[in-house]
Amino acid sequence: MSQLPNCPQCNSAYTYVDGTSFVCPECAHEWTAGEDASGTENEAKIIKDSVGNILADGDSITVIKDLKVKGSSLVVKVGTKVKNIRLIDGDHDIDCKIDGIGPMKLKSEFVKKA
Repeated sequence: MSQLPNCPQCNSAYTYVDGTSFVCPECAHEWTAGEDASGTENEAKIIKDSVGNILADGDSITVIKDLKVKGSSLVVKVGTKVKNIRLIDGDHDIDCKIDGIGPMKLKSEFVKKA
């Protein structure tokens, strides 16, 4: 008999498998094998720029395409350098502040590491 992991929330030993996830009958918590107690994946998501360089918090990037700012007539021009980026989850995975425009979220496919 295989040993199932204890529940990450209540540490109950009475867990069982339901499809691809584990379930705790005592606290009704469900999780997959790669999740920790907070329900997030243990593996960090790797975000790469348009050329394949791995990005990290605090990096500087350069915009490789003219980007229209939604809801405004402003445009982020090619070659605009952005310092001190923050990586976030979601469709737009870079959170930054661009001089003259303000806070923005960018997609990593439109930038390269500076």
